[in-house]
Amino acid sequence: MKLYPYLQLMRPPNLVTAVSDIWAGMALAGYLNEITWTSTDLTPLILLSIASVCLYAGGVVFNDVFDAALDSIERPERPIPSGRISIKTARILGSILLVISILLSFFIHVASGTIAIIVSVLALVYDKWGKHQSLVGPINMGLCRGGNLLLGISIIPAAISSVWWLSIVPVIYIAAVTIISRGEVHGSPRSYLFFALFLYVIVIAAITSAAFFRKNIIETLPFLVVFGIMVLPALFKAIRTLKPSMIGKAVKAGVLGLILLNASWVAASASIAWAVITALLLPFSMLLAKPFAVT
Repeated sequence: MKLYPYLQLMRPPNLVTAVSDIWAGMALAGYLNEITWTSTDLTPLILLSIASVCLYAGGVVFNDVFDAALDSIERPERPIPSGRISIKTARILGSILLVISILLSFFIHVASGTIAIIVSVLALVYDKWGKHQSLVGPINMGLCRGGNLLLGISIIPAAISSVWWLSIVPVIYIAAVTIISRGEVHGSPRSYLFFALFLYVIVIAAITSAAFFRKNIIETLPFLVVFGIMVLPALFKAIRTLKPSMIGKAVKAGVLGLILLNASWVAASASIAWAVITALLLPFSMLLAKPFAVT
């Protein structure tokens, strides 16, 4: 069995961003502050990170399952329309990945498993129906990412009630990226891209405010600045040209930039060391983005 088509189906660069969601959630819950490298059992962190990877991978596999007919026209080179992977095999793979994610999450806590189930349902709803809805679709996709952050927070279940509302920030951010992605094939109205830019500004302002109130603004700003340098120029080019190729680059920057956004959350909530470790996921994700598609 050739492995490459299966990896291609699961979008490896994106899977790395899912891990950064989990670490950001753990930072917001206060878990990363409790870790000492010599005495702490890292098993919960590792298991929940793997659960998030499987959750995201299962979601994107089903995305291609439901898009098989459309991809045969617009993206015939993808694994399913090209015939390298059958729809039946893809369904089995996606189902196994989602089940593994849910089981690993329940191993951490009932709250974690429940969140994994909810996110799995949200992902399937988006794959089948939500992506075709102009208003509900971006919110649906954003809720999947917000749920993934909440999955990280659930490593300390008691923290969910106090910081759950911070998961609204990735909902807004991914909704913006999803709005931008609508124009990857046929272009997009400039008003949509300006609205996405407005949502980006809200997200940056929200994390800046959180860092200020947590008295970690100095530690957080460098990550936010690099994030802005990564995602904003690409979006400005897309707004200026309205070319699908430029819009695609803006989407890619937005997806990969999520790692820096999560590093900003970590800097605002935990140690600068953990923020740097989270940010170092970016070059790994960018390396994977060379042989594998992000969108």
